[in-house]
Amino acid sequence: MFDFLFKKKEPRKLWFNTDIHCHIVPGIDDGSPDAATSADLVERMQSWGIERIIASPHVTQDTFENTPQTIAPALEKLRQELARRGNNIKVTNSAEYRIDEFFAGQLNEGVIMPYPGNYILIENSFMQEPWNLDQLIFDLQVKGYRPVMAHPERFSYYYEKRNRYKALHDAGALFQINVLSLSGYYGKAEKQVAEWLIDNNLVDFNGTDLHNRRHADSIEAYLMSKDAARHADKLAARVLNNSLSNL
Repeated sequence: MFDFLFKKKEPRKLWFNTDIHCHIVPGIDDGSPDAATSADLVERMQSWGIERIIASPHVTQDTFENTPQTIAPALEKLRQELARRGNNIKVTNSAEYRIDEFFAGQLNEGVIMPYPGNYILIENSFMQEPWNLDQLIFDLQVKGYRPVMAHPERFSYYYEKRNRYKALHDAGALFQINVLSLSGYYGKAEKQVAEWLIDNNLVDFNGTDLHNRRHADSIEAYLMSKDAARHADKLAARVLNNSLSNL
């Protein structure tokens, strides 16, 4: 009769319904290894309120030199597994482009896979800022793209130069921060910088950056926390994720 006293607390939902950054296309990067795992991760994402997924496989020189030709058949395997389970969630793809020579080549060849609205997710090296970053941001805009910097809160070389964040944002680079950063998965510094970016109105998109079950566990624990409620209050009306659902 006292079961209600022990009722398991349900995690809150994410404040966006379209995830633009995750690695659930099976077998082509360091994310999900196979279609069954990918479908399991998708189902967990749905429990967080995700209704549309725009997957973002890594495109990185020498390690994950993905193209439309490598991504399409892998994505189709996931779609077939979801269909077999009776799951009709919409899953499409763009990509997470590391700023390197391979990306430059794909850009020149015109085989870039943008998000709806011509947004394009670009990723710095974790070691240092690309030497041509300012010129690239400018050139992408001239070509009609809208550059989105993936997880700038994870680049430690900006931590003591935070005015650089503002300069990049003012130059037209939109910022996407990871839910995993807000959860503290990567560490205290990444979480603190992500919160600083929020407080300085520098966050335009969110993404899970989901790769595996450990990531999913961290996000689910976070969604049970007061931090998640606090972040949702600040971000729900600000991030642009859900606008992509209408494009």
